[in-house]
Amino acid sequence: MGAQLRRIQLGNALSAFGSGFTVPYLFVYVANVRELGAGTAGAVLAAFAAAALFVLPFVGRVIDRRGPLPVALAGTAAAAVGALGFGLSGTTSTVMASAALMGAGIAVLQPGLATMIVWCSSTATRARAFATQFFLNNLGMGLGGLLGGQLVDEHRASSFTLLFSVEAAMFLVLAGVLLTVRLPRTVGAEQVLIEAAGDAKGTSSTGRGSGDGWRRLLADRPMVLLCVLGFVLFFACYGQFESGLAAYGVEVTGISTSTLGLALFANTAMIVLTQFVVLRLVDGRRRSRVIALVGLIWTVAWLAAGISGLVPHAQAVATALLIATYALFGVGEAMLSPTVAPLVADLAPARMVGQYNSAFALVKQLGVSVGPAVGGLMAAQGAYAAYIVLLTGCSLGVTGLALLLGRRLRPEQDNPRLRTSRVVRRGGDGAAECEERAEDEGRPGPRETAAVASTTAVAPLG
Repeated sequence: MGAQLRRIQLGNALSAFGSGFTVPYLFVYVANVRELGAGTAGAVLAAFAAAALFVLPFVGRVIDRRGPLPVALAGTAAAAVGALGFGLSGTTSTVMASAALMGAGIAVLQPGLATMIVWCSSTATRARAFATQFFLNNLGMGLGGLLGGQLVDEHRASSFTLLFSVEAAMFLVLAGVLLTVRLPRTVGAEQVLIEAAGDAKGTSSTGRGSGDGWRRLLADRPMVLLCVLGFVLFFACYGQFESGLAAYGVEVTGISTSTLGLALFANTAMIVLTQFVVLRLVDGRRRSRVIALVGLIWTVAWLAAGISGLVPHAQAVATALLIATYALFGVGEAMLSPTVAPLVADLAPARMVGQYNSAFALVKQLGVSVGPAVGGLMAAQGAYAAYIVLLTGCSLGVTGLALLLGRRLRPEQDNPRLRTSRVVRRGGDGAAECEERAEDEGRPGPRETAAVASTTAVAPLG
């Protein structure tokens, strides 16, 4: 891992540590500590999601035109101001405004960081880079939540203000770390010829030839299918943790809220303990098959949750089954982190990485927004049997969609090891990276521009 990538990962971990201080307590803080009621607390969570959904469609193009660093810095600034305002707010209007600002900031930050990771990694190292990011996110969130729980006091609003101040400070620390990052980007005669070739076809690499980057993305069938798959993934897992599955555990399985906390800890612990073991196991495997296996693992997880509600007379067994559900989700998440995000990057044309990352972040946000709404509604109606059937079906759907996606991907997209082997045959990382990007965009590769390729230089941006 290069020095620039290490800095990005460090800043990201510190930011996750700060967020861990507040995420578990948002609802309690608004509803009970500020005495604004459960309805306002629910509206605050909706404001987070709505703000993210509003800004994400526009973020990708800005990243591709201006670079990911300015976008990420803008996101950290907005998130820091929102977090501090949240901790100081005492009225419905100020809490809602702070929530929207923080939600928008975090939504802008995510594709910015993802694009920075793509720029600072190669096809061969990208899976490890995203797996490390996911590992550090969970570790930071877990440690932050643990420490925040020792500092918070529901009867003292000032203790919550402290937590949100820590979160705001960590966002600013992330901005400071990102300012030290020098992003390499290839420029020179080869790039000029590549862009000229794209312009001649009326499809520049930035998507401006057609005037619509979204139109080009939506014409990319593998990417569209991956987005559909991503929505189902986030709907069936993350979208249920704090809504339907939590309600099912308490109301049907009969566990206490403290045991529910233990189940969530089991999920995080499984990710932290298995992430790099899983990374070695999936290395060289077809990405579509790995995602399909995740669907089967989550099917088992939902079946375990269903069975836990059928054995109320054996509470220890029921509790163990529900904790196993969360742990199995953790295994699946660890398998997805080195698989899905690198696949998004590899599907993206060279100058549309930000657009693709932003689009997938939008799909993720939709999944984690619709998931709690559906899960909460079914829990409120007491339709727990139908709930388990629905989520089991979604998990099986993940497997089917992943296998279908595998048929749409080129071999080197499905298995990056094949692309790495081409690097060796063609004489080095740089040549193969340019060649693979050219193939992705239907433009001439380095072999076709060899007469001027020697003038290519690398200049630091940002």
